[in-house]
Amino acid sequence: MTGKLYDIQGFSVQDGPGIRTTVFLKGCPLRCAWCHSPESQEFPTELNWMSIRCLGTDSCGLCLNICANGAIIAGSLQKTASGADVIYPEVDKSKCDNCGACASACKAAALYMCGTDYTLDEVMRRIERDVPFYEDSGGGITISGGECLSQSEFTLELLKRCKAIGVHTAVDTTGFVPWATIESVLPYTDLFLYDLKCMDSELHKQVTGVPNELILDNALKIADKGGRFWIRIPVIPRLNDSEEHFTLYRDFLLRIRDAIDIVQLLPYHKMGISKHDRLLKHEKIFVASPPSDELMDSRKRQLEAAGLPVRVH
Repeated sequence: MTGKLYDIQGFSVQDGPGIRTTVFLKGCPLRCAWCHSPESQEFPTELNWMSIRCLGTDSCGLCLNICANGAIIAGSLQKTASGADVIYPEVDKSKCDNCGACASACKAAALYMCGTDYTLDEVMRRIERDVPFYEDSGGGITISGGECLSQSEFTLELLKRCKAIGVHTAVDTTGFVPWATIESVLPYTDLFLYDLKCMDSELHKQVTGVPNELILDNALKIADKGGRFWIRIPVIPRLNDSEEHFTLYRDFLLRIRDAIDIVQLLPYHKMGISKHDRLLKHEKIFVASPPSDELMDSRKRQLEAAGLPVRVH
């Protein structure tokens, strides 16, 4: 059995308690307008291009003649960050079949493939290297995405193997999966990092592509079955950052209060913009100024006033 991953990150301290290894699985059913990891959205392996690494077609150009579909041509003259003239390659993604030939030829690794198939044994060997860090810090493994439960069989088997060697497990999920999928992993999941992106279902559908009824219903069921939560709320300007919207968050979270270890408020940031550019899709994405410290503190105090444990990420 294999799973398609786009990263494995050691010494992670933001994805659950202690020092953790976070395994990032590719593919997600949501299309959040502010997504900070757009490379995680599609399920297949994808071509990416990082301009800062590129030597330009004059100095290199190995990618120009390697593509059997003619998807790569020399672009127009541009300036590098240092002010030098350079001609970068242009990739027509409508012709690209993600074969990876250009990435293999790129000596600067400016063109690279995102998404690698790993066996369970390969992932477990990586996890086992970090076990001493878990033992010293109370950490463990977090399976994230994308939406890791979209690769449900691989996620389930990885959780089982981790529990078999006594490793603490966390599942980072959007909650937008069938209840049967969540129910199958419950016995092997010590903690759910559970995203609540927006409380208004119509607005949720506009900005993520899906409504939120299934997400909220699954959260209630997890709490009823004894699951534990770190609730994660991305604070997005002009979307869910108002006092009124946080009143909706408060009212729902109080329904599952006994299952919550912490509520994390995650301020919007712009790190996804450069990652989106690497995908070469040339689509419009959500851009805003990050929320102020004053606003984050205000929303934190609003939830704390209801007796909820809150921290700003």
